[in-house]
Amino acid sequence: MKKMNVIVVFNKDMSKTLMCKRTKEPYKGMYNLVGGKIEKENGGLNEAYRELKEETNICKDDINLEHFMNMVYVKWDKELEVYYGILNKDVKLVEEVNKLEWVNINDDFFNMNKYAGEGNIGHIVEELKIELNKKN
Repeated sequence: MKKMNVIVVFNKDMSKTLMCKRTKEPYKGMYNLVGGKIEKENGGLNEAYRELKEETNICKDDINLEHFMNMVYVKWDKELEVYYGILNKDVKLVEEVNKLEWVNINDDFFNMNKYAGEGNIGHIVEELKIELNKKN
């Protein structure tokens, strides 16, 4: 099974989430969550931190990631691991390939003309908002 991850990064006050603007297909020009392929020899959480560091320069000292959910696409033999974290300090973002932007947490993440993933980003962000509101 092909495994990938996405990481939802919230700023310190949870008013924004970090998005990348895709430079290639699929979803070229659309906003997407940070993430990538999971290498077989590494564990999922380690891979989430690796991808986050590579794509944004955010490291373990800046954020505590939690494994939130998995989405399995049985027909395509693909699994998507979803992680999230809240920055504990301001960070200097460094872009790897895709442009990085902070987006207001109340944006319409279900807008499929703006966001990649056929509504999955909206689902993930809304579920996280519900879960995090329970903790507060």
